[in-house]
Amino acid sequence: MSKLKRNDYERALEPMQRELVALARWANVTGARIVALFEGRDSAGKGGAIHAIREHLNPRQCRVVALAKPTERECGQWYFQRYIAHLPAAGEIVLFDRSWYNRAGVERVMGYASEAEVEAFLAAAPVFENMLVDDGVLLFKYWLCCDQAKQEERFAERRDDPLKGWKLSPIDVGAREKYDQYTAAREAMLKATHTRHAPWTLVDFNDQKLGRLTLLRDLLDRVPDTHIEDQPVDLPPLARKPRKEQCSVVKPLKPFRI
Repeated sequence: MSKLKRNDYERALEPMQRELVALARWANVTGARIVALFEGRDSAGKGGAIHAIREHLNPRQCRVVALAKPTERECGQWYFQRYIAHLPAAGEIVLFDRSWYNRAGVERVMGYASEAEVEAFLAAAPVFENMLVDDGVLLFKYWLCCDQAKQEERFAERRDDPLKGWKLSPIDVGAREKYDQYTAAREAMLKATHTRHAPWTLVDFNDQKLGRLTLLRDLLDRVPDTHIEDQPVDLPPLARKPRKEQCSVVKPLKPFRI
């Protein structure tokens, strides 16, 4: 349970979401390319943080990428290849709900990648990210921190809530006993890939509402001045009386009764 009351949370969130709308307008006008990676343990709060960012943005401009496990063909590609297809063009914002860092985390801990593959990834990731940044991409890497007791609490909530049950997978259950292994994998990842050109930012997400506000404030503060004068759209009066929509061929549904 968050210590932050919902009204206080929403009051703090609204002005930042207005800034995000301004950021999106700035990216569209200037052609900026923005990538944000969201990593963390299962149930840390990645989805909620991403939703808070994109809630009021144009979905054609701000895209969420949450890739499933690689196909047989993708397993035969260069590791970064399937992620490259999702990188932003000019004016776009891409939010990765997990990213190429799967190899340093779940793939390593659950045995889906060999140690040689993991070590090769840790050596290549800073080079890959340096290429992105040198080409002008604004890259932000966030790790959402979550204690094991809080993780267990959220797992139980997912198990008991039919609307959240889809979030609890057999892999999540199997990973519960590997908290320390995930910690060791995270530390190795941070040591190898926390670089000057693409640093990691760790955010406490034991309180998810407070974590979202902290993350959004950091993201907004790290983007260049995004002020672009808004061009309001004029709505002149219609030339004639507004029409009603006719439904003459297909019978419409009756309105829902409350």
